Amino acid sequence: MKKNTDIAPKLIPTHLITGFLGVGKTTAIQHLLAQKPAHEQWVVVVNEFGQIGIDQAAYTEKNTSETEGGIKVQELPGGCICCSLGVVLSATLVKLIRLYRPDRLIIEPTGIGHPAGILDTLTNELFAKALDVRAVICLVDPRAIEDERVRENEIFQDQLSLSDILVINKTDLATEQQTARFEQAALGMFPPKQRVVRAQKGVLDTSLLAYGRDGVFYDQELISNDHDHDHDHDHDHDHDHDHHHDHDHHHDHDHHHDHGSKHHHEHGGIGETPESFSAEALQQVKPHQPIRLSGQGVGFYTLGWLFHDEDKFNEVALQQWLAAIPNLLRLKAVYRVRDQWQFYNRVGQESDCYPIAYRRDSRFELISEVPFDRADALESELIACLEPLVV
Repeated sequence: MKKNTDIAPKLIPTHLITGFLGVGKTTAIQHLLAQKPAHEQWVVVVNEFGQIGIDQAAYTEKNTSETEGGIKVQELPGGCICCSLGVVLSATLVKLIRLYRPDRLIIEPTGIGHPAGILDTLTNELFAKALDVRAVICLVDPRAIEDERVRENEIFQDQLSLSDILVINKTDLATEQQTARFEQAALGMFPPKQRVVRAQKGVLDTSLLAYGRDGVFYDQELISNDHDHDHDHDHDHDHDHDHHHDHDHHHDHDHHHDHGSKHHHEHGGIGETPESFSAEALQQVKPHQPIRLSGQGVGFYTLGWLFHDEDKFNEVALQQWLAAIPNLLRLKAVYRVRDQWQFYNRVGQESDCYPIAYRRDSRFELISEVPFDRADALESELIACLEPLVV
């Protein structure tokens, strides 16, 4: 009798949700999770380019435990899963599938990663009998077309090219002219998109998860009866065309990690998930003595800090520090103020801050297109924002 070696007994609907830095992927996935059928188990794999890992804290706001409400969030920090963490992604998926037998799998890659490599992993022989890879969804900010740094970025162009469904997000922040201009450009893209839709604040309908990469529509139960189509621009195309996406991956995807002389940490080897890094770092960090991690790759630089859970920040001083750092593409942070934690998100010059249920530690992650030549000074200024230790 032949032994069943399949990873999963049934094909798992799998969704790759991409988009450039700060476009609102995490918020959009949170809205999808809020619409999850109560009886289903969903798994979300979140990848961050930076070393610290903050996005899982954002999901914690909605799910205070790892598996609450049938939702498991797995974070892969410290690189992009399309290249340097490709083997880790495969090993992580195998583990998650066997452990949780999810009804649906959602993958959120870093905003500065080429998605083609991830798609290659999801569709390779290892997962052929486990995953049903659905239409690739890409979120875009319509204002990006006016920013040459984003518009001419090869990764941004790859994300648009590889996507099957384009979601024009943040239309509440853009002008109608900006939205219409991007929408018109989207309709002229090749291969043609299955759908081009508008969204505000990342609010997506689960019907988007029902589209296959071949144009087939699955899962009729995902269609919401009260879905508002006022801003949903459907565009029918002939789907007989093949979706071939040839990508030249001769890019510098080596992420060099400078951990400094004070705190040196070896990350898990190939095939291991980076969970051990977080545990190791948390054991070594001390009050008022943060761990600093930095990295670089594909033309971007990261700088981040991990603080002890007993550290408390002066809210006014910290807000001033967060707002004063120049030349940033992205700044994310979760930190303790008195006995409450807050989540801070800055994209360019736009920022928001809100309370969060996260209670583990304080974390800061900066992403820039230029090297951080003031890392020591930034760290000293950040430590100066801490409240005095209570003896």
